[in-house]
Amino acid sequence: MLFALAALLLTVPAVAQVEPFPRSFHTEMIDTNGVKLHVRVGGTGPAVVLLHGYGETGDMWAPLAADLARDHRVIVPDLRGMGLSSRPAGGYDKKTQGVDIAGMLDVLKVEKTDLITHDIGNMVGYAFAAQYPQRVTKFVLMDAPVPGVGPWEEILKNPLLWHFRFGGPDMERLVAGRERIYLDRFWNEFSADPKKFSEASRVHYAKLYAQKGAMHAGFAQFAAFDQDAIDNKVFLEKGKLTMPVLAIGGAKSFGSTMATVMKFAATNVEEGVIPDSGHWLMEEQPAATVRMVRSFLDKK
Repeated sequence: MLFALAALLLTVPAVAQVEPFPRSFHTEMIDTNGVKLHVRVGGTGPAVVLLHGYGETGDMWAPLAADLARDHRVIVPDLRGMGLSSRPAGGYDKKTQGVDIAGMLDVLKVEKTDLITHDIGNMVGYAFAAQYPQRVTKFVLMDAPVPGVGPWEEILKNPLLWHFRFGGPDMERLVAGRERIYLDRFWNEFSADPKKFSEASRVHYAKLYAQKGAMHAGFAQFAAFDQDAIDNKVFLEKGKLTMPVLAIGGAKSFGSTMATVMKFAATNVEEGVIPDSGHWLMEEQPAATVRMVRSFLDKK
């Protein structure tokens, strides 16, 4: 049944949901590190892994995946607990999820990969790159901070990030049946223009986050931030990342702050800013974002 649902998500027309992945992609359920990851795979060539963030799933990457599949093997998982991946009781610290990604690549027999990440995907991606730096050739991070890195404590003071500390025994009961209302806050408040985050996408993601245990797993991603900050400081003590890094921010969101953050964690950082975009780069300015990523990956 899970495979049938996964296939449906890849083939239903865009008018019914988010933009579909090319039909040449297939899906796999990959067992690794105590979790089953739902993974989309397509294209041939050097590997590239795309990691999504909160409020979305790997489905967000369809436009970029279609472009990169022309000359890359594109690998797009749903993170632990999110989308169609399984929801284990624990392991939502990003260090553990970095091991998830390494195990997924082992199953796919991929030794080295480019890495493209957004939002919580940045945090998982950094934990993966810090633990397995020899496996990451280039690293693109989009519009979200990394716990414990650079101005993390100052960033936490931003009232728009109230959800980082949203918790307590009633949080799931408050949101149950109101997932769309909760998620609309992020899609609206973090957009330069909320209309760019389409109604079809909102319906699609709200249904996925309304699945049993999905909001619990999502909250667990945020609850792990304190541990993530501790783990990341240990990674930093061992040295900065040395692979080429592109830090992209939406002009009306993190902007150049993304590069500021990553210069604390990497030695070779290029800054990128997408005009007329908030946080949701792939929804608000997909063409400009694809062009910037493609230019960086193609650079010798």
